[in-house]
Amino acid sequence: MLTESYWPADTSRPVLEATPGDVLRRAAANAPDRIALAEVAPEALTGDGRTDRTWTYRELLDQGHRAATWLSARFAPGEHVAVWAPNVPEWVILQYGAAMAGLVLVTANPALREPELEYLLAQSRSAGVAYVDAFRGTDMAGTVERIAARTPALRERIPLRDWAAEIAAARPGPLPDVAPGDAAQVQYTSGTTGRPKGALLHHRGLVTNAFLVADRSGFPAGGTWVTALPLFHTAGCGLSVLGTAVNEGTLVLAQSFHPELLLRALQDRRGHLFGGVPAMLTAMLAHPGFDAFDLSALRLVMSGGDTVPPALVSEAERRFGARFSTVYGQTELSPVVTQTSPDDAPEDRAGTAGRPLPQVEVKVVDPATGETAPPGTPGEVCARGHQVMLGYLDLPEATAATVDPDGWLRTGDLGALDGRGYLTITGRRKDMIIRGGENIYPREIEEVLSRHPGVAAVAVLGVPDPDWGEQVAAVVVPADPDRPPTAAELRGHVRARLAPHKTPRTWRLAGELPANAMGKTQKFLLRDRLADLPEPP
Repeated sequence: MLTESYWPADTSRPVLEATPGDVLRRAAANAPDRIALAEVAPEALTGDGRTDRTWTYRELLDQGHRAATWLSARFAPGEHVAVWAPNVPEWVILQYGAAMAGLVLVTANPALREPELEYLLAQSRSAGVAYVDAFRGTDMAGTVERIAARTPALRERIPLRDWAAEIAAARPGPLPDVAPGDAAQVQYTSGTTGRPKGALLHHRGLVTNAFLVADRSGFPAGGTWVTALPLFHTAGCGLSVLGTAVNEGTLVLAQSFHPELLLRALQDRRGHLFGGVPAMLTAMLAHPGFDAFDLSALRLVMSGGDTVPPALVSEAERRFGARFSTVYGQTELSPVVTQTSPDDAPEDRAGTAGRPLPQVEVKVVDPATGETAPPGTPGEVCARGHQVMLGYLDLPEATAATVDPDGWLRTGDLGALDGRGYLTITGRRKDMIIRGGENIYPREIEEVLSRHPGVAAVAVLGVPDPDWGEQVAAVVVPADPDRPPTAAELRGHVRARLAPHKTPRTWRLAGELPANAMGKTQKFLLRDRLADLPEPP
């Protein structure tokens, strides 16, 4: 039992001194004919018009090596190359090729609008950008052309439409030496509190983190991992792509999320592991044909990125017929810090974020003093280990404010570490509401409201108040839009379970909560729109 909220690094599992290129070469040597990558897509965005392409490890290594040679003819080691596309297989080939060529891959959300993409390409110092022609109504090729005309440093444009055929004609050549500690990617933070920052991640952190998460998940050697998690996020290109490859398994990659597409892929491909954010799981469970699919091969459902309600964990385990694993972390940590094991007790799987992964130290500190808190006492979660980012790109002050001289990264998340080492996340430090000098944690109120049968989703935030400094506001998405719960009903539900000062004074209704691609609610947008939202009856 811990005597303070500090978990020392467990060194029972190794740090992998490897790059993604090393991982791919090893898998191709050990399982050359196994399917490494399988495409699942509702429409053809690249290639020869097919939506069901597959690559063996031998073929994927060959394509990755040719891509690296092709890239090396256009970029010098260390240069930054962006990719702006949904989950197409060429994204994965580019990821391996860039890593083998010693380039830094800059990942861009395909939902970005033109000003957002222009900022990202300029701030990341990208010398090139790979993209699909169009996606979900956005003329991506046209957008890139306009930005390139205003951005002289962006000298190379790489349309992915026929890129696979183009690199196939490239003769594999010599490649530079790439070290595990070299920069691998610039991953932009989710931007839930403002303009995103580029976290510079290294090969060692991404590879080892993926290995450790897959290991705790019990993902079998040669297993099948099914996901629609976006590749531009570490959960996609890190955990999913590399977590599969270190186990020489098959990655079934969905181009985008559609409940039936994923359910059919799990059935037809005999998926062992499914990874998705809570909103994806909720949509799949709500699919009217869910019970008709054969999911008997599924062993684990893994989720994170936002609050995973205990009720969702229980329902997912019951209906998917698989154990549940919750992961917690952030982009700056490559990304996972703690994870529940499928062998944990049901109450720990449903109610905690699990224990720290091997090779990472975790502590919870008093936000004001920085002193390590007693076990079970809420404070700011800090982590130190192999997966900490190299820093925020070209933002030394922001880096120094996040990573201290001893290597501890302050996550900004509030949580409590119990005596056994299980972490429970209670909210965001910046999200904390201070009402009349009392600290109020929105997550606690959100969990209570989420248990009301009339509430489908909820976000709690602080709003300015001349007398109290801040007051509590709640934005509710009703389960039945035609019969939303009343303010009195919601107020009574909270008052029966929490202290009076935690009861929201302001109530608003919304059709949905604004969220980023990983399902995190963007409360800064809600705060801006609050006055325009209707009140409940």
